[in-house]
Amino acid sequence: MALVFDIETVGEDWDSLDEATRHNLSRWIRESDLDEEKYVQEMKQLEEGLGFSPLTGFIIAIGVFDTEKEKGAVYFSAPGTKMKETETDGIAYKPMEEKEMLEQFWKVAAVCTEFVSFNGRSFDAPFLALRSMAHNVKPTKDLLSNRYLSSQRGCTHIDLMDQLTFYGAARFRKSLHLFCRALGIESPKASGTTGDDVTALYRAGKYLDIARYNAGDLRATTALYKRWQETFR
Repeated sequence: MALVFDIETVGEDWDSLDEATRHNLSRWIRESDLDEEKYVQEMKQLEEGLGFSPLTGFIIAIGVFDTEKEKGAVYFSAPGTKMKETETDGIAYKPMEEKEMLEQFWKVAAVCTEFVSFNGRSFDAPFLALRSMAHNVKPTKDLLSNRYLSSQRGCTHIDLMDQLTFYGAARFRKSLHLFCRALGIESPKASGTTGDDVTALYRAGKYLDIARYNAGDLRATTALYKRWQETFR
């Protein structure tokens, strides 16, 4: 079987960071010759982008989907609530804290030999690895052994961004949404929600909306994976 995986992340609050960290992150902006308007824009972008790094962000959802059984789960953060586990269309939604999400993910991963992601080698897999380290959770599989499928060991990690851009040979603009649109696959972004909305949804307490968005990414990535298999394998 192949296990499709995807994560959602948010950043720490800028004001909660210690002075040394804020100084380290913003130094290049402060030392650049920027006018006031550009300075404000760059600082805003910096503060809003903290969730893109496992050094200043954390995981709020991990989704997994079994391509053979066509069933999956989304482990997601719902702080301050008493949300119960639910299931819709073969996806179980399970609220839990970040450490437990990671433990559950690596437990599932332990019995899998093939993993599928979109941009997972550059984002999801390193984020999972470093946040696991932060919680003293030991990964059960190496999702970063080698970029090229023929040289991977232990398990296979198919990053569809790598495969569909032919390891960077294709220079066109690429995203999961654009590939889905071009190939007639339903994209979760078509509903109007994108990854850029996740932080706002999280701060508004719309945790299940984030989990459902993640599930949409899982299904889109699964459909894209199956098309890739049919064409190139």
